[in-house]
Amino acid sequence: MNRSRFLALLSLCLAPAMARAADLDGSALSLLWGAPFAGLLLSIALLPLLAPVFWHHHFGKVAAAWALAFLLPFAAVFGPAVAGAGLVHALLAEYLPFVILLTALFTVAGGIYIRGNLHGSPGLNTALLGIGAVLASFMGTTGASMLLIRPLIRANDGRRHVAHVVVFFIFIVSNAGGSLTPLGDPPLFLGFLKGVDFFWTVRHIFPETLFLIGTLLVLFYLLDTWFYRRREELLPADPTPDSRGIGFDGRVNFALLGAVVALVLLSGFWKSPVVWDVAGTPVGLPGLVRDAGLIGVTLLSLWLTPRRVHEDNQFSWGPMQEVAKLFAGIFLTIIPVIAMLKAGVNGPFAAIVSAVTRPDGSPDPAMYFWATGALSSFLDNAPTYLVFFNTAGGDPAALMTTLAPTLAAISAGAVFMGANTYIGNAPNLMVKAIAEDRGVKMPSFFGYMAWSLFILVPLFVLMSFIWFR
Repeated sequence: MNRSRFLALLSLCLAPAMARAADLDGSALSLLWGAPFAGLLLSIALLPLLAPVFWHHHFGKVAAAWALAFLLPFAAVFGPAVAGAGLVHALLAEYLPFVILLTALFTVAGGIYIRGNLHGSPGLNTALLGIGAVLASFMGTTGASMLLIRPLIRANDGRRHVAHVVVFFIFIVSNAGGSLTPLGDPPLFLGFLKGVDFFWTVRHIFPETLFLIGTLLVLFYLLDTWFYRRREELLPADPTPDSRGIGFDGRVNFALLGAVVALVLLSGFWKSPVVWDVAGTPVGLPGLVRDAGLIGVTLLSLWLTPRRVHEDNQFSWGPMQEVAKLFAGIFLTIIPVIAMLKAGVNGPFAAIVSAVTRPDGSPDPAMYFWATGALSSFLDNAPTYLVFFNTAGGDPAALMTTLAPTLAAISAGAVFMGANTYIGNAPNLMVKAIAEDRGVKMPSFFGYMAWSLFILVPLFVLMSFIWFR
C-alpha cells in the first residue's frame, strides 16, 4: 500500500469528515482520536501495579510515547500546520502557565520548614486538615498541600496506619478547600479571567463547601479514632519524637508566597491590549509578566532558602517531575477530547452535552454538576470547567445572576470531584508521591477510587438533592 492510500485510509478511520485547515473541528473527529489519552490514563492506573519498577524509571517515556501516538498520526492526517498550532496552544496557553504556577508553589512551600513535631492524634490530624482547608482557598490547593503534607506525615510517623490520613488530606486540602476563591483552584481562576467576580464563588457555594468539608472532617475523626485506639497502632519507637512547640524556618518564603498570590491576581485584574500571536495562540502581556514573575519567585526561593531547610524538609524534585512529565502528556493527548466536547451536540460527546439540558431548553444544574465532575475526575478540571461554562452560554453576567445555580454546579463539580482520582487535580499526584517518598504505602489508582466511591460519591449525591435540583 503506497503512502497516499495509507493516509487516506487512516483519515477515513479517524475522521468522519475533513477538519478545517485553520482550526480543529471537534465535530469532524471520531472517538478513536481519544485512544492515546485513554491509553495514558490506563498506564497511570495500571503500570504502577503491574510493573512498578519499570514505571518508576520510565513514566516520562511512557507519557511521551502516548503523546507521540497522538501527535504523529494527527500531523499526518490534518497536516503539520494544524498539529503544530494545537501543540503551541497546549504548550503556551495551558501547560506552561499551569506547570510554572505549580513549580512556584511547590518550591516556595517546600522552602518553609515547620520545626518541631506534634503527636499525630485524631484531634491534631483533624485540626491540621481543617487549617489546610482554609489555607487552600488563599494560597491554592498546591501551596497548602505542599506546606502541610510533610509535617502531617511527620506527626504520624509513629503510627502503623497513615494512608487514610493522606487520602482525607487529598479530599479536603488538595481539592475541596480550594473552592472559595479563584486563587484556590485553576478552574475558578479561569472563570475569574472570563469575568466572574472574585468573591462570587464564596457567596454562592459556601454552604456546599462547608457541608462537604465539615462532613469529611467528622468522618475522618471517627475513622482515625478507631485506628488510634487499636492496641497495635503505635510503633515501639517514634522516628521523630514529639516536641513541645513548633516554629518556622525559611520564613522569607511567606513573603514570596504573597508575591505568588499578587502575581496571579495581577494577571486577572490587569487588562492590556498588548497581545502577541504565536502560531494562532494569543499571548498577552499580563500572562507573560505573571509567568516571568513566578519563575523569578521560584529562583529567589531556591537562592534565599538555606540548604538546611530543604534538607530538614526532605525536599526533592521527584514529585514535581512526575507531575510535570505526566501532565505534559495529558495536556497534549487531551487536545482532541476537549475539541470533541466543545463541538457540543454536533460532536461525538453529544449525549453528554444533551444530558445537561432540560426538555424546555433550560440548563439542568444537577446534570451540570455531575457531568462537569465526572469529566473533571479524569480530565484536567480547568478546560472541563471552560467547556461547560461555554455550554451554559459563556456570558458571565448571565451566569452570575439568572443562571447562578448552573454556574455554582459547574464550579462545585470541577473543584469537588477532582478528588475522585489521583489525576483529577495536580496536587493529588504530588501528595501521593511525597507520601510514598516518606514510606507511606498509598492505595493504588483503583484502590484510591474505592475510597472516593464509598466516601465522596454518596456526599455528592446528597448535595445534588439539597443544592443542585
